[in-house]
Amino acid sequence: MTYRWILLSLLALAPLAATAAQEKPTMMFLGSGHLANHNRDIANTHVEDILVAKRQAEIESVVNQLAAWKPTHVAVEYPHARQAQLDERYAAYRAGTYKLTADEVDQIGLRLARKLGLPRVDAVDWNENAPGQDADYDWMAWAKANGKGELLDKTVNHWKAMAVRETDYLKDHSILQWYQLWNDPERMHEDESGYFDMALFGNDTNNPGAAWVGQWYARNLRIFTHIRELATKPGDRILVIYGAGHGPYLRKDATESGIFELTDTYAYLKAMHP
Repeated sequence: MTYRWILLSLLALAPLAATAAQEKPTMMFLGSGHLANHNRDIANTHVEDILVAKRQAEIESVVNQLAAWKPTHVAVEYPHARQAQLDERYAAYRAGTYKLTADEVDQIGLRLARKLGLPRVDAVDWNENAPGQDADYDWMAWAKANGKGELLDKTVNHWKAMAVRETDYLKDHSILQWYQLWNDPERMHEDESGYFDMALFGNDTNNPGAAWVGQWYARNLRIFTHIRELATKPGDRILVIYGAGHGPYLRKDATESGIFELTDTYAYLKAMHP
């Protein structure tokens, strides 16, 4: 074969090689309210009992349709350092000796992983103390001490109104429709825009609002590092089931890092049959 034909052959193969190099694992972020009502946030959605038969059937339907996405990993909001405990829970569930709690880790994570025959449910959370003192991040105390009480009330009341809206929505809608609401782009933008408001609770000398957002970003970056460790090959498909407030950063981390192709969760959910 002449040099000319060798060169042409290599050029013909170049697009195929580039395509292969560009293949990435895929991530879907399923933003969720906390089904077990942990009440750990400033504004909390109050979910009715989802262990009743009607809600269990709706959850099973959502799980069935998420299974059609064919995740290779199911990542949940459970401490990464306690993976062994989650492994024990999952093993007991597969053996029929563990009764699911109302928590979305159980209701969606464990159910889905068992349906898919996955060997484990992946714990990816990190939520330890940030550097410094608690006062460094106490933007509410700063607001009260620096004449920003009215702005504080306005900000918190907006978040609480969102929580009430989400609480009331579930009363007249299915679990699938509720998840569509959580993952609607407009609602996700409300989550994201709130973080920018936090920097208003501080000044150039001391800004606990900005510090709080900084530690929140750092926490989510740690979480994302655990998620990316699951993707060991281009064909991997990581479903991340997490509190919706983590979505703005985890979705950005997935795309801006160049690690993942991000599935449009809202479009996927909207395409589901009710």
